[in-house]
Amino acid sequence: MARDAVAAKIIEWTTQRKPNNATHWSTRTLAKALGTNRAMVNRVWRANGLKPHLSKTFKVSNDHRFEEKLVDVVGLYMNPPERALVLSVDEKSQIQALDRTQPGLPLKKGRCGTMTHDYKRNGTTTLFAALSVLHGTVIAVVICISTSTDPPMRS
Repeated sequence: MARDAVAAKIIEWTTQRKPNNATHWSTRTLAKALGTNRAMVNRVWRANGLKPHLSKTFKVSNDHRFEEKLVDVVGLYMNPPERALVLSVDEKSQIQALDRTQPGLPLKKGRCGTMTHDYKRNGTTTLFAALSVLHGTVIAVVICISTSTDPPMRS
């Protein structure tokens, strides 16, 4: 099969099909399925910006008044009432301050970096920020830290 035809097939299979018993293609599995080599699959993926191992999440609202509410909220930021203060609040409470129970071993020839399977809690962190959504700037930040003496946990 001509090189361009193989490349077209790689793109088609990557974007339109999924392998059996897997969530996405790897260079090896796709190369085997198409009778080519993984270097060819890798070149085509890079040339076309394909990264089947990555995914982005999203959530679509099922609220039938979602668009109406969205327009109201965005309108407050774009054109606030005279002398009004419009705040944007997003709670990021209890961010866990975790640390491994032992230091990991560094990367070296023939061995990847290592880390222990368990960790200890060093408390929680709560982040509060005042934002100017219209201008995309942070007005103020407050971080609250609480300590904990919980026993080590397994990840």
